[in-house]
Amino acid sequence: MQERPRSQQIFQQALEVLPGGVNSPVRSFPGLPISPLIIDNGQGAVIQDADGHTYIDYCCSWGALILGHNHPSILHAVHRQLAKGTSFGITTAVEMELGRMIAGVYPSIKKLRFVSSGTEATMTAIRLARGFTGKSTIIKFKGNYHGHNDSLLVKAGSGVNNLPESSSAGVPQSSIQQTICLPYNDEEEVKKILRTRKDIACVIVEPIAGNMGVVPPATGFLEVLRDETARNGSLLIFDEVITGFRVGLDGAQGLYDILPDLTCLGKILGGGFPAAAFGGRPEIMDKLAPIGNVYQAGTLSGFPVAMAAGKAALKELMQPGFYSNLETKVRYFTAPLEKEIRERNLPLSISRVGSMLTLFLKNPETFPAFFLYLFERGIYIPPLQEEAWFISTAHSEEQLRRTAEIILSFFKQEIAEIPEKREKCCSSTI
Repeated sequence: MQERPRSQQIFQQALEVLPGGVNSPVRSFPGLPISPLIIDNGQGAVIQDADGHTYIDYCCSWGALILGHNHPSILHAVHRQLAKGTSFGITTAVEMELGRMIAGVYPSIKKLRFVSSGTEATMTAIRLARGFTGKSTIIKFKGNYHGHNDSLLVKAGSGVNNLPESSSAGVPQSSIQQTICLPYNDEEEVKKILRTRKDIACVIVEPIAGNMGVVPPATGFLEVLRDETARNGSLLIFDEVITGFRVGLDGAQGLYDILPDLTCLGKILGGGFPAAAFGGRPEIMDKLAPIGNVYQAGTLSGFPVAMAAGKAALKELMQPGFYSNLETKVRYFTAPLEKEIRERNLPLSISRVGSMLTLFLKNPETFPAFFLYLFERGIYIPPLQEEAWFISTAHSEEQLRRTAEIILSFFKQEIAEIPEKREKCCSSTI
């Protein structure tokens, strides 16, 4: 086990002033027998901790860094903006410029509003949907995470006709009484609700689930959501905070050719800085204040530094061949793993859409040992089995192939230690 005295010291000091020593729960390494990673810097596809250890990074700020750490174009744009000022609380041209870029690549977005986080984007999109439709109840799906809004912190109850239970203390039952939580990819349950109830303001969905591992939509599922919400007079909201600009320039809606009524964006949108947005058709978006009666405001909405970083990031993504070149890189990693999974019946599967993926272990209890094996060999993956991994353009062929080799070496070791009585595990990609 590698020594990390400085990291451990920082974490112990953080415990004195930060609940759990962190500012987001997963950073605490839940269920892992080591203290959390404390990062000092990052460059390209590599991060360095407070003790000087380096790791190939497959978290990439939870998908935001599709260009890797410290990309020169983003740094240049940020430095130029910093010379002008950081924040004004007044409109700047860069907000309009980034907005026009987004509207130019997302056919479903004609107008948009910038906010500071994905949570704020989904919260306000739902408020807007309620204000536009005059209806109150919303539908979400089990395993889909849309930020820590009260009405969205819900898990499915014993049946869809029962009130759902909150996933967090501090969320009153009254906050979730108008939230229906259905199984993801179950189109029959969606039809049942939308064809019998007329109080549904919206259906919000991750078009590709990214918070229970990467789980693509079942064939026809998104089409059913689109058809049934239109028939019901409800709005369809795509939460593309993760998938936006990640699985393609126009996100999952471009990949599956489905146009939602509202789209929530974040992560890559800010080029590594806090930024998010929600947008849709003009008649919906114009319900927002100051011209409509749905209120939203934020001092740092349209934060100029984040807008400049986002512009620089999108310019890179718009270069010819960007996504095909990224797909080639991803295959450097997945191809050798898929081959070994098929030929040796390894106890894992790969679920992937573009450059976001999850390695599902057949025995989830193996994950702590798997994580530590990679960590000690300079590979950093998200510290929970149910999270998505991300590959950036900064990852080199050598780094990707080396990572695949280390993963395979773990399973060679595991297979040597336990009986080979396993059900067949297959690899699937989209």
